[in-house]
Amino acid sequence: MEGRAAALGAGTVLNALATGTGAAFGIDVETRATVELDPEADGVEGEIAEDAAADTDLIERCVALATERWGDGEGGRVRTDSDVPLAAGLKSSSAAANATVLATCDALGLAVGDGGRASDDAVGDDPDDPAVDVTRLEACRLGVRAAREAGVTVTGAFDDATASMLGGVTVTDNGADELRVRETVDWEVLVWTPPERAYSAEADVARCEAVAPMADLVADLALDGRYGEAMTVNGLAFSAALGFDADPAVEAMPHATAVSLSGTGPSVVAVADPADPETDLDAVADAWGDRPGALRRTTTRNDGAAVERP
Repeated sequence: MEGRAAALGAGTVLNALATGTGAAFGIDVETRATVELDPEADGVEGEIAEDAAADTDLIERCVALATERWGDGEGGRVRTDSDVPLAAGLKSSSAAANATVLATCDALGLAVGDGGRASDDAVGDDPDDPAVDVTRLEACRLGVRAAREAGVTVTGAFDDATASMLGGVTVTDNGADELRVRETVDWEVLVWTPPERAYSAEADVARCEAVAPMADLVADLALDGRYGEAMTVNGLAFSAALGFDADPAVEAMPHATAVSLSGTGPSVVAVADPADPETDLDAVADAWGDRPGALRRTTTRNDGAAVERP
């Protein structure tokens, strides 16, 4: 009873801490999970390859909830390895949860898919589709529940989780775990990740709620499909609320379609739409090059998380 799966990291369009409405987009960095189930095991033992001392409560809870719901309460082992840096604002927890839930489904021999209809701007969630045992949205919601129970998120991060699970841009109501919009995007992406780390559960929620009027504006822009403008306004508002320097965003603005603080930081993400001739992520990389930390070039992805076959 062994399963494997991979899920995407993501960048932020709208931080949901202010109002509960959030938006994010999948990027081409992955977290992979391997789950080995044993009906005789007492509980779940987790391991995070990048950091032996890291808290494994989230991935262990994902396995436990998935086997409670779709199996017979099997225990076992779960191991994740990742290209997504921990506590950097790139949705490492959502990616780990999604990969773990899908890997558990794979270990249980369950078929995972989108059910019903699926198109570029909507994802079906039809649990009655006989070809699908578990829909990706069902799996995503279970991972969000695990994240809440493990205490790694304030809002439940359904926006981050859907972007990681489904790919593309998603706009969500995190209070209701409702997917409002899902749309494909094809952007080039540049990520600057400083050396420091910021944990979502430790974010100053009151400071974020103070910028709720700006978050409402960002939500309106996102729901109108104006993701670039939404992302940049979000970055300025939440950099101020969370105490991050806005200079990297200002440096990127002349050369990028959009730029934002990602999540609760500290990473800053700039994107370039290839259809926009004014963009130049090389110039952004030059502007950010002397800053401490790491630069990563990647792209958006629209396929999302999936079971991995040997």
